[in-house]
Amino acid sequence: MSDVLLALDQGTSSSRAIAFSTTGRLLAMEQQPFEQIYPAPGWVEHDAEVIWATALSTARQLLEQLKASGDTPLALGITNQRETTVLWDRRTGAPLYHAIVWQDRRTADRCRALAAGGVEAELTEKTGLLLDPYFSATKIAWILDRVCGARAAAEAGHIAFGTIDSFLLWRLSGGRLHVTDATNASRTCLYDIRRGRWDESLCELFAVPLACLPEVRDSAGDFGEVDRSVLGESLPIRGVAGDQQAALVGQACFSAGDVKSTYGTGAFLVLNTAQQLVASKSRLLGTIAYQLKGEVTYALEGAILSAGSVIQWLRDALGIISRAADVEALAGSVADSGGVYLVPAFTGLGAPYWDPEARAALIGLTRATSRGEIARAALDSVVYQTYDLLEAMAADGMRPTLLKVDGGMAKNDLFMHRLADVLRLPILRPRITESSAFGAACLAGLGLGIYTGLADIAALAESDGRYEPDLSAQRKEEIRGWREALARVRSAP
Repeated sequence: MSDVLLALDQGTSSSRAIAFSTTGRLLAMEQQPFEQIYPAPGWVEHDAEVIWATALSTARQLLEQLKASGDTPLALGITNQRETTVLWDRRTGAPLYHAIVWQDRRTADRCRALAAGGVEAELTEKTGLLLDPYFSATKIAWILDRVCGARAAAEAGHIAFGTIDSFLLWRLSGGRLHVTDATNASRTCLYDIRRGRWDESLCELFAVPLACLPEVRDSAGDFGEVDRSVLGESLPIRGVAGDQQAALVGQACFSAGDVKSTYGTGAFLVLNTAQQLVASKSRLLGTIAYQLKGEVTYALEGAILSAGSVIQWLRDALGIISRAADVEALAGSVADSGGVYLVPAFTGLGAPYWDPEARAALIGLTRATSRGEIARAALDSVVYQTYDLLEAMAADGMRPTLLKVDGGMAKNDLFMHRLADVLRLPILRPRITESSAFGAACLAGLGLGIYTGLADIAALAESDGRYEPDLSAQRKEEIRGWREALARVRSAP
């Protein structure tokens, strides 16, 4: 019997509810996958009602588990896929349209048109972001302009916008709260991360009414209570953060220069820059790492759009593996990729390339190519993209000496060794690889007062494995081949 902290982890491919002891042990987990919707090439959507149903179902099942074991839930933390955009009617709570997912590229033309107007420098100065379909602002405008009556209703104050955390908070609170936290707000292209507020001129630029935006709060603090009618009991919500920032907390990256990479559907390399907002020369993103007691900690971030989704593609589209976990044995059955390169630009390329028009390619096939070489090329594609992000960070003056990793792919030992060898860095894997959920639970504990500060959270961190680089491994030709393959799919030099 334990006092436990709960995390609701709403990801790109599944919803999960996870219970952690206050001493940092993972006690129980419920997970439900859901359908990805692809209405057109480069478009990615989720049914917001399905997101809610799976989040609610996993939370209820987890609470039943805890009740049976006699454990006591103290508070709930929420972490979520960022940028993914939901608009709903305040009067009914019903979504206006499917959630437009962070990977979606439908607003690429709008972003190019805005960039041609010379506004990107001001946008980056205020938000740390770039003009790209990845972020929420152009998605909001797209929905408002295509759903009949939506824009007029938004101007009248009847429509609410939220990233997934905000939508869940609305539903969990019985429609009483329209709020978000600073990390999620910082991913919209509408939030001035220097001044800590929604920016009227950016809202005007993107044609987003201020009236539809949520209140922004600290990442640890009061996010209301779960309405008793929702889960059968009232529960304080005391922590919220976007998934990558929550993982930064879960990995205890609290000092300037600490860096982690989360390998989920996409992969995200985030480096703590403390109170310094780095102006990247390499088209990396400045963002909010977390906000506690009104004080902002910043980070530098690089986003890979396709990581775990590459393994899903091997399983679901090519059928060369039955389970995602099978990729390690298949890729390990060959010495190398045999000169095969996969550039996984299924929905364009993220940082540092930012090319929404690039498309995926499998290059270097011969009659001798087998499933093993293709699987190896798939794993290596994520390694090479991580290498490019670290090179971009080095160009910005940031050279980590250790990389902390988490997420589903971090359980793959071959992938860990390849990362260490190609990056020439030690790789540290935590005991709890569900770092986003753990970070959300820790923020809830901080908001509830169970933890008195970040040092208490750092004391919970434990390592599961450390992978040292093989400095004799040859990587020069591999990286040259990757760069050649990358150039062949780019829409522009």
